[in-house]
Amino acid sequence: MAVEVRVPTLLQGATNGQKVVRASGATIGELLDRIEQEYPGIRSQLYGEDGKLHRFVNIYRNDEDIRFLGQLETPVEDGDVVSILPAVAGGAR
Repeated sequence: MAVEVRVPTLLQGATNGQKVVRASGATIGELLDRIEQEYPGIRSQLYGEDGKLHRFVNIYRNDEDIRFLGQLETPVEDGDVVSILPAVAGGAR
């Protein structure tokens, strides 16, 4: 099954400049593993040394935050859109 994965600008260096990649997998975790196979090095930007997603990385399946679904075990289906969004903070006082 093919899933569209939207890649933020910060990670596009790992995907050879591609804003959207297609991958397959039954869950978000499998999908990210397949993307790592295609684009080695992207995993280190998403996961910590403990093997968990960095807390500042937000992933959405069809506009729903996977933290409130099944996290990395969230199922994906053909035609789903997965968006990777790094949290951004900062600003002036």
